[in-house]
Amino acid sequence: MRVKRETLIVGALCGAWYALSSASNVVGKLVLLEFPFPLTLTLVQLASTAAYSAPALRAFRVRPAPAFPARFYLRALLPLAFAKFLTTMFSQVSIWKVPVSYAHTVKATTPLWTAGLSWLLFGERVARGVQVSLLLIAAGVALASATELSFHPVGMSAALAAAALLSLQHLFSKRLMKDTSLHHLRLLQVLSALALLPVVPAWALLEGGAALAAARALSPGSALRLAADGALAWLQAVAAFSVLSRVSPLGYAVASAAKRAAVVLASLLLLRNPAPPLNLAAMALTVLAVLAYNRARLLERAPPPAPPLPI
Repeated sequence: MRVKRETLIVGALCGAWYALSSASNVVGKLVLLEFPFPLTLTLVQLASTAAYSAPALRAFRVRPAPAFPARFYLRALLPLAFAKFLTTMFSQVSIWKVPVSYAHTVKATTPLWTAGLSWLLFGERVARGVQVSLLLIAAGVALASATELSFHPVGMSAALAAAALLSLQHLFSKRLMKDTSLHHLRLLQVLSALALLPVVPAWALLEGGAALAAARALSPGSALRLAADGALAWLQAVAAFSVLSRVSPLGYAVASAAKRAAVVLASLLLLRNPAPPLNLAAMALTVLAVLAYNRARLLERAPPPAPPLPI
């Protein structure tokens, strides 16, 4: 009964995550079409996550973060927060420069980065079936890039960077939560607040003046979409961290692959960006290859079958 209840909870969280992430990406794209300041959107999203989390955590009586020593902030939390800042920024740049569907197809290379980082950091090797699926992911992204009508090298590079940094965050966030017993939503709040440390000076230097001037000319509808983008980013981050806290990194990778497919489909339906049949086939190949990767990883980690009883 308890396992069934947990399955239902994870399923509901995944459904909310997919819907919120799709809405966040679609709204973010609409905002960037009128207000082309990706660093400003990064600032809005991180500040909204940090601000909205504080009263929400108090209302739900989430245990406070332990008193970490300064060395722990320098060695663990600040690097993770900086990675979160860069991931959010590169994600905004990618959907600004290329269609959301293509950006998320490229970000489906997360398993490639996860496998590479796991090998570099922990010496973990993968089986042949996993290697084949990784090659299929690379082939799908390459074909999608070759057939994308709105291809832009900066958008592709930003999506690849976001995928790599996202893999790094997942590996170390899961380990940090396990080692410190830090509540997943408290970790989200702490990382978002710390990520503002590099965001604010970067924003002031690169976009501040121009963004403030452009913001004065925004219509009420555009300003509302900008505020909604921050709220949606917070809600989808809460859903994502909630899923991450309840499943293994591999289970999270499976859920994330399905989320990519949901965002791609939602963006194609709602934003109606043109996509030729070969481009759609490349996106489908990439998503199927990610699912094949996840299945291969599950088979790789499955315990060997018990030997037959002697007759």
